[in-house]
Amino acid sequence: MTTLDHIGRGVSLRQSALAFAASGVPVFPCTADGKRPAVAGGFLSASSEPESVHRWWAAMPSANIGMPTGAATGLVVVDVDVHSSVNGYDALDGAQRAGLLEGWEAAVRTPSGGLHLFFPAERNSEQRSWQSARTGIDFRGDGGYVIVPPSERTLAGSTHRYEILQLTGGRGRPLDSQQLHDYLDPPQRNEARRSPRSAQQPVDVQRLADWVARLQEGERNHGLFWAACKMAEQMVPNSEALDALSAAAEQAGLSQREAATTVRSAYRAVQGAPPQRSMRANTKTSCDRPPPASHPRALA
Repeated sequence: MTTLDHIGRGVSLRQSALAFAASGVPVFPCTADGKRPAVAGGFLSASSEPESVHRWWAAMPSANIGMPTGAATGLVVVDVDVHSSVNGYDALDGAQRAGLLEGWEAAVRTPSGGLHLFFPAERNSEQRSWQSARTGIDFRGDGGYVIVPPSERTLAGSTHRYEILQLTGGRGRPLDSQQLHDYLDPPQRNEARRSPRSAQQPVDVQRLADWVARLQEGERNHGLFWAACKMAEQMVPNSEALDALSAAAEQAGLSQREAATTVRSAYRAVQGAPPQRSMRANTKTSCDRPPPASHPRALA
């Protein structure tokens, strides 16, 4: 993480993005003052090619900087969230006392007052992203991304930057993400929450996203809702589903707001309400019935 040592301190977003690229770290533009990808393909389009990065930020000088996590960059992130109902620092303190967070290389404060802890990724081993909404801690690994300094957001009328708090200056140690997940959400708790459908073949997130990107007008909302339901049934973290499906839905012609609302609706229907009630509440879409013209049988 030595790249962060000279990023976010009095340099522009374009200069910072180019510095990441020069160090071999792929980046991609996100909406100015936000976290949503501003290019087709989202984090899958991230590049360390200076020409691509220069072209993006020449066209969007105020774009925030997104960085894929996992094998793409060799970095994973523990994301501590703070909002009205959850303070992730409480769970963070417990995990630190349990010795589960040793070896981080950089600490970044987020605009909302949360925290990103950067760790080296495990070599030759996939570390999938996950979310522990109950504790306010997410893990950003393969299939995820984070916003990096000096990006900024406006919250409650004030502008706040992603700010580097500390750099260890040395090589860190990989995080045992599964052990951390089991500590935050013990396996017994996970099993009690699982849908009976979780015994099915695991869903292929990228193939579902590719399918959504090809949907035509008249089947986009229905198809997006169905794809998000499949991810929710297989316990794909909400954040991972949003990352993958929002970019795909934009390619299909939906707005970011429409996509995010539909994905969240699907997750509430599957995980947050009794099945009969959720089906009555959504008469236009169904978790069990994909659009007849585009049934992705290989994904079901």
